[in-house]
Amino acid sequence: MDDILQLTLLYDFYGELLTEKQKQVYELHYQDDLSLTEIGDELSISRQAVRDQLKRTEKILQDYEEKLQLVSRFQAQKKAVQEMKHIMEGVEKKSSDAAVMKAISKMKKIAEGILS
Repeated sequence: MDDILQLTLLYDFYGELLTEKQKQVYELHYQDDLSLTEIGDELSISRQAVRDQLKRTEKILQDYEEKLQLVSRFQAQKKAVQEMKHIMEGVEKKSSDAAVMKAISKMKKIAEGILS
């Protein structure tokens, strides 16, 4: 998976566990797309301090995932729901029973709600 996408997911899941300073530096760099120098200027710290803070924050997020596995479980569950939806679509195409069709339609709506 793309490193930035992975970091974004980690931040979505664990961002509230970071300090305000860690969140600020992370958001300025990854969400506002500021360079290390621009962040340093804005926060009155050196470029190297910004880099160190970012690296530390990334490591903290990765450590949370290593211990808690929330992102991995989320991705596995999402994949499982997508597979279930695919199976339901296959059954729907082959079935002519109205009750089965209604049940499959309801299950697909639930799956779509989970995936969105």
